[in-house]
Amino acid sequence: MIKSMTGYGRARQMLHKRDITVEVRSVNNRYLDCTVKMPRMYTFAEDAIKGCVQKAISRGKVDVFITVDASAADVAKVTVNRELAAQYAAALNELAEVCGPTAYKVTPDQLSRFPDVLTVTKADEDLKSVSADLCAVLEEALAAYNAMRAVEGARLAEDIGSRLTAIETYTGQVEARSPQTVAEYRAKLTARMQEVLQSTTIDAQRILTEAAIYADKVAVDEETVRLRSHVAQLRTMLASDEPMGRKMDFLIQEVNRESNTIGSKCNDVAIAQVVVNLKAEVEKMREQVQNIE
Repeated sequence: MIKSMTGYGRARQMLHKRDITVEVRSVNNRYLDCTVKMPRMYTFAEDAIKGCVQKAISRGKVDVFITVDASAADVAKVTVNRELAAQYAAALNELAEVCGPTAYKVTPDQLSRFPDVLTVTKADEDLKSVSADLCAVLEEALAAYNAMRAVEGARLAEDIGSRLTAIETYTGQVEARSPQTVAEYRAKLTARMQEVLQSTTIDAQRILTEAAIYADKVAVDEETVRLRSHVAQLRTMLASDEPMGRKMDFLIQEVNRESNTIGSKCNDVAIAQVVVNLKAEVEKMREQVQNIE
């Protein structure tokens, strides 16, 4: 089934002591435009995240929001600057000699209070593992996002399907009315010639010829056949699992073109009204297709 380009999905998981939350939302756009917003320290995973999005979405303005609470996963690493500590110890012993022969011993507790003797750093993370965790939560968010888009797509398909039915009905009305316009034209032409010529004999062959020329000018058989063909193709696209928004948009332009041609060919009030209704349905359908992926 077709999917809407508008949707929202959210997922949250605790993976490797990291509390990861991912939100995905999108609006209509001609092409795929993905923006990822997340803590700067995780930007190394941006390409992997965009790759996951590209597999699930073909077009739309997509925003991905990622928050990570890694306080439970932080592992501190303490290092000792042995050379600096030795210098501090030597300096303390030298000071002790200045104070006199009193026994003095430098302790680790004393040395630890001096700056830069102990350095606390964060342990290096496995970037590949972190990227995999972020993508795992993203996949869950995308599943919820696609489920929402599918529901909205089903509504769009139902609405477009009803408009296709209306277009088929209007096409049938045009097909039924078109031959009548030729017969009416021939009757009017005969009446005019009788009025002008009065008692003079009317050339029946001339009337048939004029009627045939008129019929050729107002014939819309080709247009109605193409209209029905386009409608059939659109119905097939509505049932497809592939993204069909662009193709449907193109076909609707063709439907509109055929409608305009019918309107320009038929010099008939009844058909003109049908064409107005037909074009109104086409325009409403075009608006809906703009929301389809």
